[in-house]
Amino acid sequence: MRTINETVQTIKQNDPSVRSTLEIFLTYPGFHAILSHRVAHFFYRYHWYLLAKIIATISRFFTGIEIHPGAIIGRRLFIDHGMGLVIGETAIIGDDVVLFHGVTLGGTGKERGKRHPTIGNNVLVSAHTQVLGPITVGDNSKIGASAVVLEDIPSNATAVGIPAKVVKLNGKRVAH
Repeated sequence: MRTINETVQTIKQNDPSVRSTLEIFLTYPGFHAILSHRVAHFFYRYHWYLLAKIIATISRFFTGIEIHPGAIIGRRLFIDHGMGLVIGETAIIGDDVVLFHGVTLGGTGKERGKRHPTIGNNVLVSAHTQVLGPITVGDNSKIGASAVVLEDIPSNATAVGIPAKVVKLNGKRVAH
């Protein structure tokens, strides 16, 4: 119950269009995807892989958000809109992260082991951004829309572009 309440409160804090808790329960795909992932991840941790994947597949069908049950997701994740969002099996997401629609936290090939990104705490990843490979996005960072992130991003940074480059670090512009 605590997780559900915390997820509802996170949505209310991050989405100014929310009118009621009932609206969240009935119409927010990000809410449904996160709760489904929590259930699927529980089964995945206990090696019930098929059941975990079935739950994840049903969730993707209804929400348009694909989260592998192996992904590790921290507290208070907010998925805004979410359609087309993909989170890979070995991705790790910290607390208080915001992900917009079209984001991919994906791999770069068929490697084994850790092959998806690690996203720190209090990170914002804008729409249609691709974060690829076993890289790290540091705490309190922002990734601009449609960026392609192929290298680590330090904490307290803003990165934009294809490939993504840090343009702000610790509140100061970075010269290139």
